Amino acid sequence: MMHIPARLRTLAASVAVLSLVSACGSSPESCEMNPEIAKVAAPVQLERLEQPFFQIKSPADANQFVQQHGLFARQFLQSRQYPAPVLASTLARLATNAGLQKLGRQADSTFTTPRLERELKPMFQYIRYYFPDFRVPPVKTFVSGLSQDLFVNDSLMVLSTDYFVGPKAAYRPNVPGYILRRYTPEHMLPTAALAISSKYNQKQLTNQTMLGEMVQFGKALYFAEKVLPCTADSLLMGYTDKEMAGVHFNEGKIWSHFIEKNLLYNTAPFTIQKYIGERPNIPEIDKTCPGRVGAWMGWQIVRKYMAEHPNVTLKQLMAEKNAQRILNESRYRPKINRGKIS
Repeated sequence: MMHIPARLRTLAASVAVLSLVSACGSSPESCEMNPEIAKVAAPVQLERLEQPFFQIKSPADANQFVQQHGLFARQFLQSRQYPAPVLASTLARLATNAGLQKLGRQADSTFTTPRLERELKPMFQYIRYYFPDFRVPPVKTFVSGLSQDLFVNDSLMVLSTDYFVGPKAAYRPNVPGYILRRYTPEHMLPTAALAISSKYNQKQLTNQTMLGEMVQFGKALYFAEKVLPCTADSLLMGYTDKEMAGVHFNEGKIWSHFIEKNLLYNTAPFTIQKYIGERPNIPEIDKTCPGRVGAWMGWQIVRKYMAEHPNVTLKQLMAEKNAQRILNESRYRPKINRGKIS
């Protein structure tokens, strides 16, 4: 069902199809910041912790690092959960590891301070435009030793740049390939935006259904789309171009599967995870159907809902807990495409 004709397998054909069937946020209009948003104050307080970290030579140095960066140590390193000597020796061992030092140099050259400030500021401006109460957290960069990719809450954001160096990194996260491909420089901001969305993304806490989870993820992706308007759908979703073209072309068929199998109101966590969670593919639909397609479909429902309700703000959308209402009022009825992609 998810078969894509051989002609699509060439890069040129894939790009041509994507320009027609996916909203990649690449048009000049969508990438030019609204003057009202450009006025929004969103100063980036960026601190690069890699340099002081790699200056650690002993547990005593590590203790000093922890004391000097208390908020970071408490929230990101979880310093209160470990005896001080254990944390200090661990940090000293990491900081003096030649392999991690090499990875740190790669991360530092990939993510320069001007680049990070240039990319973070507009994202924060968009968030503050839609959510004026949003306080831009101090941003720290760090080389975590591939232990945690990102951390964010109201008082702190930590970007583990070593996770996002990309295919040329000396060491890469120990995750399956279909997840690993999302750890590139271009994926770091989408990952951050999706994490920030959880602050505003309301949901019903009882009687969780497939539809509820789909819409929940759909709202998160819509949030990321609005605060990163120049970012391709494939980066927001973490799909390849070929996968993105496939799900768009087969949108009606995928929706039919959910309807015919009575999945929308299924409450079994294992079943929900099949369509929402991390998997290389979803053979229940087709062996070429990418994982997390339920989240992608939820995104399409939310997009249709917002198109039908142009007066609904992003803040109001994120506060809406009723997934059934969003589906009903979206009038989402994708047609089955019986033609071929050419």
